[in-house]
Amino acid sequence: MAGTFELREHTADVAVEAVGETVGDTFAAVADGLAAAMCDSWPGAEDPKGGGHSELSLTAEGPEAALFDYLDQLIYERDVRSVLPVDNEATVTHQDGEWHVEASYRGVPLGAVTAREVKAVTYSEMEITRTDAGWKIYVVFDV
Repeated sequence: MAGTFELREHTADVAVEAVGETVGDTFAAVADGLAAAMCDSWPGAEDPKGGGHSELSLTAEGPEAALFDYLDQLIYERDVRSVLPVDNEATVTHQDGEWHVEASYRGVPLGAVTAREVKAVTYSEMEITRTDAGWKIYVVFDV
């Protein structure tokens, strides 16, 4: 089951609250929330302007650092490759004291959408919680 997200009001910023069965599902749901914070809608994969798939991989010392680095990489992809990362998928593992994220997304060209700027992910109020049903994440983005 894929994770789900909701955008939350947060003073001058925007927050995303996501839930999922696995931590990877929940990371991907937060990434989908990031896309939704930047853009109301985008072309589907079948549309010629729908964009292609890309992958990324990263390692961090803790779950918060892994989430921060993952979301920061997606913002970097937007800025450098001029794409909106959507249809996010992620697998997150914890081994030998490190958190590993293997992820993919579909990069919709920014020219095909009307996007708002999200400047950065923040550690402010970031929460990653294991629940009886899986995982819950809350993260704030600077807009």
